Amino acid sequence: QVQLVESGGGLVQAGDSLRLSCTTSGRTGTMGWFRQAPGKEREFVAALRWSGGTIPYADSVKGRFAISRDNAKNTVYLQMNDLKPEDTAVYYCAAAPGWAGPMPSGYDSWGQGTQVTVSS
Repeated sequence: QVQLVESGGGLVQAGDSLRLSCTTSGRTGTMGWFRQAPGKEREFVAALRWSGGTIPYADSVKGRFAISRDNAKNTVYLQMNDLKPEDTAVYYCAAAPGWAGPMPSGYDSWGQGTQVTVSS
């Protein structure tokens, strides 16, 4: 397992942008972003592999969100554009030791979460 520290959440208006950051204590196979809204299950947003390549984005964020990495900083980013009220959730960074897809059960390290609130 690795230690993950997220940052970058906040309160914004619909149409605004935010960038979330997740710094890891060590690079593993797959890094993912998930989110959980009140009363809902945790859902996949985006993921990439340190070795290269991304996993298809969730349909709800496709074309608006982008995941990227900075190998030198051991940091993964989630750029969120054209935010909508339905994007309001706690966003979690997660790490998996090898290949992992969109299921939360495939990840064994989780950050503390960062709140994103989008007002209409």
